[in-house]
Amino acid sequence: MATPQSQPQNELQLRRTFAAPREHVFRAWTDARVFAQWFHPTTEHTTVITRLNVKVGGNYTLEMHHKDGNVHKLSGTYQQIKPPEKLAFTWRWATDPPDQETLVSLDFLDLGDATEIVLSHGQFPDAETRDKHNHGWLGCLDQLQKYLA
Repeated sequence: MATPQSQPQNELQLRRTFAAPREHVFRAWTDARVFAQWFHPTTEHTTVITRLNVKVGGNYTLEMHHKDGNVHKLSGTYQQIKPPEKLAFTWRWATDPPDQETLVSLDFLDLGDATEIVLSHGQFPDAETRDKHNHGWLGCLDQLQKYLA
């Protein structure tokens, strides 16, 4: 289970340990075919990756499709990549104001046969937005847990 830390209003941090080697967990975030299989908050969603250019300055775009027909479009730019230790990228929903962009940072800690992810997501405009993302991240990490099992 991911454990939320005490959260400032504009950022969140989650930690979760996965029973898989660090290289496998890192690949789940950087291989478009694998990423699409789990990167959504519930099993009622499917994810379509339209771009996953995993290099510093490279972009990603994806769509999360809910079974009720809602589509959530997300995009960003990779800021830092250090396989298999770290990823950092910007995050912007298509419905966000043009100047509203947040930053996601992932640290992949090698625990031998397991990997701990420390996920930080910051620069939220308010606590409500942070809390919605916290809920979504918990769901995504649950899906990753199922994928890696």
